[in-house]
Amino acid sequence: MTIAQDLYNEEDSMFCSKKVCVMEAAGQLGSTLVHRLLLRGYTVHAAFQNHDEMQRFKRKYAGGNVDESRSKNLICFHADPLDYHSIVDALKGCCGLFYSFEPPSDYPTYDELMGEMEVRAAHNVMEACAQTDTLNKVVFTSSATAVLWGTRKRDQHDSSHSHSCVDERDWTDISFCKKYKLWHGLSKTQAEKAAWALAMDRGVSMVSINGGLLIHPDLNIREPYLKGAAEMYEGGVFVAVDLNFLVDAHICVFEDVSSYGRYLCFNRVINSSKDATTLANMLLPPSASSKTESLEDDMVYEQRISNQKLNKLMLEFDTGSDVQVY
Repeated sequence: MTIAQDLYNEEDSMFCSKKVCVMEAAGQLGSTLVHRLLLRGYTVHAAFQNHDEMQRFKRKYAGGNVDESRSKNLICFHADPLDYHSIVDALKGCCGLFYSFEPPSDYPTYDELMGEMEVRAAHNVMEACAQTDTLNKVVFTSSATAVLWGTRKRDQHDSSHSHSCVDERDWTDISFCKKYKLWHGLSKTQAEKAAWALAMDRGVSMVSINGGLLIHPDLNIREPYLKGAAEMYEGGVFVAVDLNFLVDAHICVFEDVSSYGRYLCFNRVINSSKDATTLANMLLPPSASSKTESLEDDMVYEQRISNQKLNKLMLEFDTGSDVQVY
C-alpha cells in the first residue's frame, strides 16, 4: 500500500477534499472513472457533451448505485469539447482533469474530418486547463494507435531499447496513416501531439495513457481501432486492455507524483490463433447462431510492443475497493 492509499483511510484526508473533472463522462471509460473516483473520496465534475446522456447518468446515480454520501460529491456539467467556455466552467475549482474524446452522436464515424475535430477539441481542452489556476495535472487519454503505425526504428546506437520493440517513445507516422486511411491512428496521433505542444507551451502538467483496444460488453466489429487488425496481429503489436485495468492506470498516473510523459496501457496481447479466435467471438453480434471456429494457423507471433514503463509505476498501486462496472 502506498502513502497515498494510507491517506485515503483518514477521514480528513486532503485527497477527499479535492475536485477532479472527468470529460467525457458518458463513455465506458469516463463513467467507470467517475464511479471509481467517487469511491476513492474525490468530488467529481462529470462533463457530458450530450444533454440526454447527462440526464440518464443523473438518474442512474439517483437510483442508488452509490451511497448517498458519495453521490453528493458528484456534480454534472454540460461541456462540449468544441465549446471552450463550457470546458472552463466544468473545470472551475478542479485540481485534475481526466480527458478522453468521444465522437459526437451525430458523427460517430472515424474519417479524415474526425482528426480535425479531435485536434480542435484537444486544443480547447488544453487552453481551458491553462486558464484554470487550481489545475495540477491532466491525464490525457490517447491510444496505442498513436504509437504503433509506421514506426521507424531508432538509431542503432540506442542500446537502451530493442530496435524491434515499440514503446512510448515511438510516434505513429501521420503520412503512413493517410496513405492507408488509418483514420483512428491519424486522429489520435494528431490530437495527442496538439495536446503535448500546448501543454509544454502553457506549462500544463500532463501525462497520456495510450491504451490498446478497449474490451467491453458493447465491443463490435465496427470499432475504429480494428482497422488494420490483421497487420497489427502479424506484427506482434495487436494489444487490448480490460476496462478495470485502464481505469486503474488513469488513477495511478494521476496520483503518483513521479508519473511523466506517455504510458502504453494494455494487459492483453493478441498474437496467437487462440487469442484471435477469442476476440472474433467477442465481436460477433448476440444473434449469431454459431461461434467462430479456431483458426488453423497455430503460429504465435513475437510480441513487439512493451508496456514496461506503466507496469513499473503500477507495482504498488492499490485500487482501494471492489469495482462494479455498469
